[in-house]
Amino acid sequence: MPDKPKRTYTMRQSFTIFLAALLLVAGCGQKEKLFNGKNLDGWVCVTATPDEHTFAAQGGVLHVTGTPMGYIRTEKKYSDFTLRLEWRWGASRVDSGIFVFLQEGDNVWPTGVQLQLRESDFGYFFSGLALEGVDGPFYRKAPLCDGDPERPDGEWNQVEIVCRGGHITATVNGVLVNEADCEASAGYIGLQSEGGAIDFRNITVE
Repeated sequence: MPDKPKRTYTMRQSFTIFLAALLLVAGCGQKEKLFNGKNLDGWVCVTATPDEHTFAAQGGVLHVTGTPMGYIRTEKKYSDFTLRLEWRWGASRVDSGIFVFLQEGDNVWPTGVQLQLRESDFGYFFSGLALEGVDGPFYRKAPLCDGDPERPDGEWNQVEIVCRGGHITATVNGVLVNEADCEASAGYIGLQSEGGAIDFRNITVE
């Protein structure tokens, strides 16, 4: 059988192929800022009673008063993403959390997976969605880390939450805090107001 003729490309065609490949790579893992530092565009506020002061953009920081109880969530749903943000406590550590995979229905106690930031339960996954290997219907998975890797009050903490195909890993200040497999693989991202002041900044997904 005769050999197939080799396909050749002109310089213009080669450049076009190279450019297309470059754009494809650049599009993968593209970072998106969820908080612009100036206002709450792109977010939906959900609180037990209407209050326009619970969440506010102040000098590049998303400030949460903690009252009334509720959360702020993204307008868009996300799947297969890496969420990165920083947070710091106010005068004291009270209660708050970071949500992923929030489902439809804006209730004060939403259906999603929460990385718990409350000191007594720090690092737990609290979930209204089924987590593999965890008893429900309120799923509570203990953290994997020993102790609390948070920095002192007033200092910024870095968190990275990776969600891929329903698998969630949470890392705080470089320490793996928890991981779990969830029945959901997409939903809104949210930040909780629950009793005390807390600040968030540099909130991105990719």
